[in-house]
Amino acid sequence: MQLCQDIRAGIIGRRDAQRSHDLSANLIQLWLTQFDRGELTNEEAEASVIAEYEVRIAALERKVGQLTMELDLAKKTPRMPTVNGSERSSVISGPAPAPSGGGAKP
Repeated sequence: MQLCQDIRAGIIGRRDAQRSHDLSANLIQLWLTQFDRGELTNEEAEASVIAEYEVRIAALERKVGQLTMELDLAKKTPRMPTVNGSERSSVISGPAPAPSGGGAKP
């Protein structure tokens, strides 16, 4: 509620509030709407912050799972042998091309 009072009084802007309190713009708008109606209580504000954090935690857990699977796959994938500094690596493998006979003749 203090944050809503500060925003309405012009002490802090919405974007500054978002950054300093790590809140989404939608949540701040919801709070301000409820605050203006006199419906916002500290318990409701805390509950909405907790719900938003739970959503973020779930998204981060999914990302960690995805990255873990990618890392496991990378560990299991056989690696190409390393090439000496003097050799050039190429996607194309096979014998070297035959030398040209001098080009086209008229």
